[in-house]
Amino acid sequence: MNWENRTVSMTLPAEAEFIDLVRLTLYGICTKLGFSYEEIEDMKVAVAEACNNVVVHAYDPGRPGTMDIRFEMLENGVRISVKDHGHSFDYEEKAQQATSLHHKSIEEANIGGLGIYLMQALMDEVEVMSERGTEVILTKRLSRSEEMV
Repeated sequence: MNWENRTVSMTLPAEAEFIDLVRLTLYGICTKLGFSYEEIEDMKVAVAEACNNVVVHAYDPGRPGTMDIRFEMLENGVRISVKDHGHSFDYEEKAQQATSLHHKSIEEANIGGLGIYLMQALMDEVEVMSERGTEVILTKRLSRSEEMV
């Protein structure tokens, strides 16, 4: 079956207990697309981090919010979007902090920048748009080995 140009979307409460549902959906989709177990585990960590950022930072305490998750199947991989409608943040500043982590020990790292650093390390592309909430777009390309072709 040709999975290209197929999209799976879900809107979930921005609560920690729903992150497992996102991870399970990612596993199902990415298994069908042909990603390896290791690649899927990396993606699960990155997507869980993006979702956790929504749960922790997007909405004021006691005010319910949602997160919109979209899995877009591509010819050569998958694009995952995690969007909220809460507070925005300065991505450029956080990305700069994440880039500067490369030469620091774990004790010197600022906890606030670790999530972006992790997503950048585990995914092929990370895009962040911060207008009317925040949308994080994570892209992972299939890396087919010679045996799989």
